[in-house]
Amino acid sequence: MYKFIVKKGEIKMKKNIGLAVFLIIGVMILFVSASASAHCDTLGGPVIKAAEKALETNDVNPVLIWVQKKDDGEIKKAFEKTIAVRRLNPQAKDLADKYFFETLVRIHRSGEGMPYTGLKPADTDLGPAIPAADKALEDGKLEPVVKLLTDEMHKGLHENFKHAIDKKKYDKDNVDKGREYVEAYVKYVHYVEGIYEAAKKSENAHGEGGVKECGHKRNHDE
Repeated sequence: MYKFIVKKGEIKMKKNIGLAVFLIIGVMILFVSASASAHCDTLGGPVIKAAEKALETNDVNPVLIWVQKKDDGEIKKAFEKTIAVRRLNPQAKDLADKYFFETLVRIHRSGEGMPYTGLKPADTDLGPAIPAADKALEDGKLEPVVKLLTDEMHKGLHENFKHAIDKKKYDKDNVDKGREYVEAYVKYVHYVEGIYEAAKKSENAHGEGGVKECGHKRNHDE
């Protein structure tokens, strides 16, 4: 597998068994997140946490990093209005904060090219991948994420491969069984192809400008 060394906040990876595991680690963040619930839409997500910090410190900068530069003006105006209103009384504070949260998330989602569908509860089920990815950044330890992703990848590959192998053993005169094999074959090959394509995308993901999706892009092909 990989050996991880944490030094001065930097995680260095040492490869021991070749490209296969690198592929697993590099692509599964993209691959599994397609089925995850919205992350930055939740009241416990990083966008809202940034908003809470901004309001507590009267500093808008923590939230500006979550929107595109062209939207800075709108966010700053909403922030100023919120700061002014929340000082009136507790009821006004709650309403003002909710207004700012909704405005921020809506603009953040728009910058991703995704629709805003409202704020989700803090306890929204995100599945195992996103919480694990967040915790790894907090702890500076990637090993739990590596295990989660490699286990899931191995399971998916093994199940699809075994199913295709089993269906391959059909009587050539039984067309129905042949079609079952083709269905299993297509599913297996598409699984492998999806991993490969995600790997190519992940290689090009770094260094691209703009705010990227917050780890929760939905699969539009579903």
